[in-house]
Amino acid sequence: MPKIILAVSLLLVAISSANAQQQRSGTKQEQEACSRDVSRFCRPLMDQGDFVILACLQQNRPKLTKACNQVLVNHGQ
Repeated sequence: MPKIILAVSLLLVAISSANAQQQRSGTKQEQEACSRDVSRFCRPLMDQGDFVILACLQQNRPKLTKACNQVLVNHGQ
């Protein structure tokens, strides 16, 4: 489970970096909102980098929880 939390934290930093208007990392609530989705849909990709995980979440957008989808929307993704 800690690897998933780390991946979500790094993902949210990547989202923030991708969105030039927003330069902050995700909150604990945002991390919790996406940790299950990352684990469920992107686990095999977790060691391939933050942008790969972001792309994975975007590809699985119709299956994401409302909470994780909202995190992506909030960060301009």
